[in-house]
Amino acid sequence: MTQLPLQAVLFDMDGTLVDTERLWWEAVERVAGRLGGTLTERDQPEVLGRPVEHTAAWLAGVTGAAAEDVAADLHREFADRVRDGIVPRPGALDLLDALAREGVPTALVTASPRSVADTVLDALGPERFAVTVTADDTPHTKPAPDPYLAACRALRVDPAACVAVEDTLTGVASAEAAGCALLAVPSLAPIEAAPGRTVRDSLEGVTPATLAALLPYALKVMSWNLWLGGSEVDEHRAKQLKAILETGADVVGLQETGGTAAGELAEALGWHHHRAGENLGVISRHPITARFGDPDVGFHGAAGVRIRVGAGHEVDVWTAHLHYTPYGPYESAFDGLPPARLIAHEDRRLTEMRDTLTRIGATRDDHVPVVLTGDFNCPSHLDWPEVAWPVTKAAEEAGLRDSYREAHPDPLADPGPTWSPIHPVHEDGSGRPEPQDRIDYVLHQGLTVLDARTHVSGTPRPWPHVSGNDWPSDHAAVVTTFAVPRTRQPADAV
Repeated sequence: MTQLPLQAVLFDMDGTLVDTERLWWEAVERVAGRLGGTLTERDQPEVLGRPVEHTAAWLAGVTGAAAEDVAADLHREFADRVRDGIVPRPGALDLLDALAREGVPTALVTASPRSVADTVLDALGPERFAVTVTADDTPHTKPAPDPYLAACRALRVDPAACVAVEDTLTGVASAEAAGCALLAVPSLAPIEAAPGRTVRDSLEGVTPATLAALLPYALKVMSWNLWLGGSEVDEHRAKQLKAILETGADVVGLQETGGTAAGELAEALGWHHHRAGENLGVISRHPITARFGDPDVGFHGAAGVRIRVGAGHEVDVWTAHLHYTPYGPYESAFDGLPPARLIAHEDRRLTEMRDTLTRIGATRDDHVPVVLTGDFNCPSHLDWPEVAWPVTKAAEEAGLRDSYREAHPDPLADPGPTWSPIHPVHEDGSGRPEPQDRIDYVLHQGLTVLDARTHVSGTPRPWPHVSGNDWPSDHAAVVTTFAVPRTRQPADAV
């Protein structure tokens, strides 16, 4: 697992780079006073980090004045103060200069209108920023993610590899919703630290290296059903090792291990492992700090581990194997069952999924992301619009997101089947085409998906002529690359 490189730094303007947040508060106070109102700390969420139009509409609602007149008055009051009172915040110019020396692109991302931003840029130097996004440039401004996403598109960078610098909760919400790492430097209202969010009193002493250290790590997670431990294929253990290495996986949730595969693969790789029962296992190049679930779980069920993936990073990784009968795609393709009956026949797997979700919930730490890998032996409701498959819906309702569908939202363009690379036709000899479905998953909560794909080595020969295949399974693997946020602040960033 490697840390993402710093691709860009995205700066809020008011209160972050220049000390205008107080000027804005004073402007709103003056206008509110003329309208017969008085501001208190309770009003900060309606004022700080908000576009002029929002605060104007709020003041109009409180005082009965016309919103357009209030907005014009706010613009005048604030512009007068900005022209006479722009003061860079401590450390801001030094950090901008250091980023320029190291060739790290920067963007200005503000909820202020273009007219105000241009006035501030004249004072800071417009050449300091490769891109400027204002409230006039996107359909929705902060706290929506649109401004930060627009800046990343303009810079052609990945939000997960960018650090946003903000001073208000509104701006923090915008940047985090866009998927950026966050450095918060509160101006007036306090901001709490959180996973992926570091809080400092000022920008003094902040360097490009400080910001780079805030970025997440990339963690590659693989879900793989080994097919009875791989026993149907010659030299299966060596071929399993080759497959894991060629994907670059960091952690693998295994099903159908044949009892010994997790330990043997981990030993050969020099990795850590957890074996649960005769069927499930997790192997990880990163240390396992906790083990979850029933160690004597049967052939179907779930087990998990917590892994430490770097300073300030932890992730819970679970593996699940759900029962294979009755198999919905067969009942649909071969028996012609309608959606209601297909759903009714999912009761057994749904019970197993609910048990898995209960176990995950019982061991869950709110600050630690969760990944659930597995062979669910059922399609997804995201792939079959006419069938609300309840197993994947239950996982979604519990807050788990489907990483493959996040990366490939169109199931027609990217169906991503994992069953089966060795069964083009049904194995009963009838010659009927085998339904090709996505039944293996990497679900998650609390992570950012960078990439997701299915993986099969070579071109496997179809059943039953499989002993010489390079790919030692009857399932395709699923491999997802995540950005993992820090669960604790780095020691050098506070």
